[in-house]
Parts: sequence; C-alpha cells; structure tokens
Amino acid sequence: MPENTSNQRSSPTLTPAAFHIMLVLADGENHGYAIMREVAEHTQGKMRLGPGSLYGTIKRMLEAGWIEETDERPDPEMDDERRRYYRLTGVGRKLVQAEAERLEQLVKVARGKKLLPSSGSARPGLNRRPGHEQYLLGKFSICIRTHLSGHACGVPKKVS
Repeated sequence: MPENTSNQRSSPTLTPAAFHIMLVLADGENHGYAIMREVAEHTQGKMRLGPGSLYGTIKRMLEAGWIEETDERPDPEMDDERRRYYRLTGVGRKLVQAEAERLEQLVKVARGKKLLPSSGSARPGLNRRPGHEQYLLGKFSICIRTHLSGHACGVPKKVS
C-alpha cells in the first residue's frame, strides 16, 4: 500500500481490490473464497480477484492493521477448518467509510456538472439491479450501491 507523503490526502489510498474486500467485510467476518465470490457479485463479474491478488492484498491489509484474522469459527460440521476468517478493525472501518464518502462526493460533483443525472434517475437502458443505480459517465457507467450501513460503493464498468 502506498505510504502517505505531504502531497497526499490525510488517509491512506485504498486500491480497488482493498476497497472491495473491505466492503465485503463491512457486513461482518468472512473467509477468502466467500470474499472472492462476493466481490465478483458486487461488481457483476467486472472484478474477479484471483487467489494471489486476494491473499496478497489481505496480507498488506493485515500488516497495515485495517483487518484482522479472527479465531471465531462457525460450527466445524458446516465449515472447512483450514479456512481463515477476516474482519475489519476499527481503523479499517473508518478507512473504508472515508473512501466511500470520498466516492460519494465525487458522484455529487459529477451530478453538479451534469455528467450524471440527478439522484434517483438512472439512465434508461442500463442494467438495473435492486439496490443499485447506474449512471453513464463518458464510456463508463458507474454503479452506486447503497449498503445497509448507509455508505455507497462506486463500481465503474465499460459501456460498449
């Protein structure tokens, strides 16, 4: 993860992979394979984390103190004992919330510049999923999904 310098904003920069992993963990602890599946689902298959990318990012996030491995396990009959479970730390939750707020502010700026329709009015013809709003931004659409915790994630995808 990039280190902060005097030129950067006050909070660390999250890579897209780290942000998506943290979004999954915002709902509670989870194991690697389930994180990979949920990221693919949230992005409608546009982002697929392979094991190397997932576990490399998880390692950096553990070292940074954004997530932690948990010893709490589901019923052994319903789970593979080799699985490792992860959860957000307090610092990690604040960081992912700050990034979601930053993305939300960018969407507000784009709406103010008439690059996106006003809130609640998605462009016709774009794929719609419950809980998602999609907007056209140049050659990309951006999906804004509001999670139960009230934060939104931005998921850009190329429009053909």
